[in-house]
Formats: sequence, C-alpha cells, structure tokens
Amino acid sequence: MNRSIQFNNYPFKFLLYLEWVLLTLAIVSTISPLKLRLFFNQFPELTICSLIIFGVMGLRLPTHRYKHKIIYTIVQIILILFTNFLGIKTARLFPFLYLILVTRSCLIFQMQGRLVVAILSFFLFVSTLLWRVSQISLTPTINLTTPIIKENLGFFVFSFALLFGLTLLFFLLMMNTLIAERQSREQLAFANQKLREYALKIENQATLEERNRIAREIHDSLGHSLTALNLQLETAVKLWQSQPKKAQSFLQNAKQLGSQALQDVRHSVSTMGSLPLQHQSLAAAVTDLADNVYQTTGIKPNLNIALSVTLSQEIATAIYRIIQESLTNICKYAKATQIDLIITSKKNHLLLQIEDNGIGFNVGQNTTGFGIKSMRDRTLALGGNFKINSHPNCGCQIIVNIPLIE
Repeated sequence: MNRSIQFNNYPFKFLLYLEWVLLTLAIVSTISPLKLRLFFNQFPELTICSLIIFGVMGLRLPTHRYKHKIIYTIVQIILILFTNFLGIKTARLFPFLYLILVTRSCLIFQMQGRLVVAILSFFLFVSTLLWRVSQISLTPTINLTTPIIKENLGFFVFSFALLFGLTLLFFLLMMNTLIAERQSREQLAFANQKLREYALKIENQATLEERNRIAREIHDSLGHSLTALNLQLETAVKLWQSQPKKAQSFLQNAKQLGSQALQDVRHSVSTMGSLPLQHQSLAAAVTDLADNVYQTTGIKPNLNIALSVTLSQEIATAIYRIIQESLTNICKYAKATQIDLIITSKKNHLLLQIEDNGIGFNVGQNTTGFGIKSMRDRTLALGGNFKINSHPNCGCQIIVNIPLIE
C-alpha cells in the first residue's frame, strides 16, 4: 500500500461499520443501568472516552513504516487494558475490542504479524477473564469453595475462553480470505491494465512495421521500375535525333516498364502484400531482373545461382527484393560495366553476393538511405547478417548471409 488506510480508501467498509456497532454496544453496556451488586464501573466517563479514542484510531491505519505499525498496535492494546481494568471493581468485559484489534492488524501486518497479534489478544483476554474470576473468589459474600461451584465456574471459564478463541480464529481466517481475494482482484486488474498497455504497444508496433513493410514494397518494386523507365527515356532522348529506330525500341521498353510500374502500384494499393515472384522460382525471377538490367543499361549481369534446398516464400521474397534494390542502385549510381551475382546454399545458411566495378562510395557516409536500410531490415528480420564493402573508385560488394531452418 502506498498510503495510510483512511475512510475514503478503506478496503472493507462493512468491517468499519461493524467496528462502530461493536463499540456502540460496548459504550451502551458501560452506561447501562443494569449493574451487578458486587461489581460496577467506577469511572464510566473515562471508559467511554477510551472506547471513543479506540474507535477514532480505526479511521486511520498506518501502512508505511513497521515502527509506526508497532506503536499503533501497542497504543490499541493499552487502551483495551485501560478499558478493562479502569475500575478496581468493574463488571464489564469487552471481548469485541480484541476482535477489532485483530481485524485492524490484518490490514496493516503480514501473516506473521497477524498471528502474533491474534495470539497476544487471546492470552490477554484469558488473563483478564482469570483476573475477574480471582476477584470474585476474594469477595467475602460469595462462597466459591463448594466443589460444584468450582467445577461449574471452571467449565464456564474454559468454555468462554474456547468460544472466544474460536471466534478469534474465525475472524483471522475471514480477514485473510478477504485480503487474499482483494489482492487477487487487484493483481488481476493490474495484469489486465498491463495487458491492455502491451496490446496497445504491440498494435502500434504492428502498425509501424506494416507501414515500413508497405514503404519497402513500394520502394523496392515501384522504385526499380521507375528507375529503369527513367533510364530508358533518357537513352531514347539522346538517340532520338541520331538513331530514331533505336530510340523507338527504348521507348517501347519504357512503355513496358511503365505498365509494370502501374501494375506494381495496383498490387501495392490493393493487397500491400503481393508476391513479387508470382509463382516463379527465385532463379527464374532473378534471371528476369538481370534481363531487365541488360535491356536498360546494356550490362549483362553474371549470374551464379546454385541452390540445393527449396527456399520458403518468405526467404525467397526477401532475397528477390534485396537483389532488386541492389541492381536498382547499381543502375542509378554505380556507373558500372560489370555485375556479378552469386546465390548459394551451404549447410544451414544461404549466401548472397552482389558485386560491381563501379565508382563505389564511402560506406561510413552513404549507408543511411532507405534502400540500404530496407535491405538490412529484410536481412535482420530473417535473423541474417548484412554487410557492405565499398570504397571510392573501387566498386561495391554486398554480402547477405541468412540461416536456413530445416
């Protein structure tokens, strides 16, 4: 508990109302006109005052420092003893006060402290009861030496003590059950709250990942088609005056690429999860990409594809997208005249190498683009390793190593 127990946050208000009822009964018994001839309360005002103080203490229970709990409990016990022994000859017993004491101890102590208070309450009550009986035996007007009276009085004391002990045990078990149930409800509510928070985080993360996936799909598919289309149009413009027939062939290729780009857009918008291989094998799809590069740039990529295992759709799609993005970057920036592409599967991993002899770049300064990030994210999502080796005027090498689970 983070704060003391008060009326506004009392865990079981019906117990607080029960306390008030029991204390009211105790006060009424103190001022009751029905008094025994031999025993009476000499100081009813002080007794009532003690009961009121005891009742007011129940409106604020300490839950912070253990020392405060001990002091609080000791003060309660002193008030109970003061109430029971206030008059030299008092005829009132207040067993209800010990029940209230045990009830409060259950709210502020753990199990060990509750047991100590319950046992202490039982022995204090029995001690008070025995003291009352001894006071009766000292009264000269009452003869307790008769064996029958002694036996009946002893049986009464034993029965009363046993009844009080069982009542005390019942209250202790009831409070433990109520507190355990309340703690279970609080833990369940806390777990549900955490679950809702985690679900919201997962939903937000899933939304973010889906956005990133859509961005990668659009970038990898549409970006490749538009890059090739742009190169075809640039070449056609350059050859339009000198070689119109050859320029027309480039325009035809550009038209095909435009249709492909439109198809990619439709797939991205409609499904956002289109399969780029379209039931092709990875080798056949990569061969089509290589032919596309050759038609666009005049460079024929050297392919070495040796796969001894059947790749899952997830891995095949990721490899295809990585190759597609790599070839797009080579066509746009590398100014290469040779492209080597190797795909092999060895033991439990797949190795992809893409290398060109272009102008290269500084890896430390030019690896933050979306294309490279997309390739790295696709690799890491499959538990693989992604590496770029490049230097200015020394070409570029991309190495992707992905584990294969049999």
